[in-house]
Amino acid sequence: MTNRLFSAPIRRTVALALLTIGLHVLAFLLLSPRLRAGAGVHLDKPAVMEARLLAPPPPPPPAQQAPPPRRKSVSKPRPLPTPDRLPSLAESADAPPPASLEPAQVATPVDTGAAARLTDVESVLLAATPPPEPVGGKVETLVGQAYRADVPPPGRILLEVLRKDADGTLWHGEAAMAWQVDGENYRMKLEAGIRVLVTRVNLVVLESVGKIDGAGFSPRSMTEKRRGRAQTATRFDQDGKQITFSGSAATYALVPGSQDKATVPLQLAAIARGDSSQLKGNVDLLVGEDRDASVFRFVLVGQESIDTPMGKLDTWHLSRPPRAGAYGSRLDVWLAPALGWLPVRIDNTEASGASTTQTIKHIDRQGAG
Repeated sequence: MTNRLFSAPIRRTVALALLTIGLHVLAFLLLSPRLRAGAGVHLDKPAVMEARLLAPPPPPPPAQQAPPPRRKSVSKPRPLPTPDRLPSLAESADAPPPASLEPAQVATPVDTGAAARLTDVESVLLAATPPPEPVGGKVETLVGQAYRADVPPPGRILLEVLRKDADGTLWHGEAAMAWQVDGENYRMKLEAGIRVLVTRVNLVVLESVGKIDGAGFSPRSMTEKRRGRAQTATRFDQDGKQITFSGSAATYALVPGSQDKATVPLQLAAIARGDSSQLKGNVDLLVGEDRDASVFRFVLVGQESIDTPMGKLDTWHLSRPPRAGAYGSRLDVWLAPALGWLPVRIDNTEASGASTTQTIKHIDRQGAG
């Protein structure tokens, strides 16, 4: 039975188990001293913990702000230069018409754009280049003359206008001169314009009112309205004996026989009607314009026969030559004795060679209209 319990397989199993147990005991015996030595180290010298107070780190330096960008200085634009004064009626006549408009031929109607270019026709109504800008506050004294005069009866004159530029280009227009008389008072209106197809475009309108006396027309005020510009007024203060202007601070002494631009042609007719021999010497008229005044000196050129749409007319030719410091254009007026000395032709010739001619084509003696 003992042999049966300790058979070979059982013996091997028991031997293996005993061997395993022996190995574990041996390992334990070998490792025990080292474990005790290691444990002694920790017991002999206990661990010590230190606590130290450390100063807080200094705060970081503040970040430097970048300097703001420098602004480039921008210089203020200089103001545009302004003209010392607006050009006068004659000055606009002396200037060449704008080149942007197409000129009309002699036999071709002027197109609508020609109205802007034909502003030069304004000069036909007594153009005069004014003297340098007068200084306000001082009363200028210019010497004119009073003449024996007989004002023409009321009427209306129609005139053809022909403008010839310095380069030979021709322009056509119309002008009308109308005046009414009511006792000792008068009212006068002058218009100049161009024909545009079937209508007329006014370029300038002059209106004068005043009294009539033995020296002819005695203006009280004159207004001037040019296309595209503000209206100006010239006043003749009979009580204060001064001529003043809405367009400037100039003041001139009012002398007997003083006229405005509207009345000059008919005043020459009135002087001739009063006594035609007065035309044989210099005829000096103080004329108040839109911004100042100057003396128009007319001289008798001679007696001439001229062609007009009303036929050939015998005339007396008067001329106002250019005058240094006063006006640069030449103004010529033809008076017809057979028509009551009415002006039947008015020419204005500029320094550039350009000219504007007004020639009578109809007279209405029934009223000024």
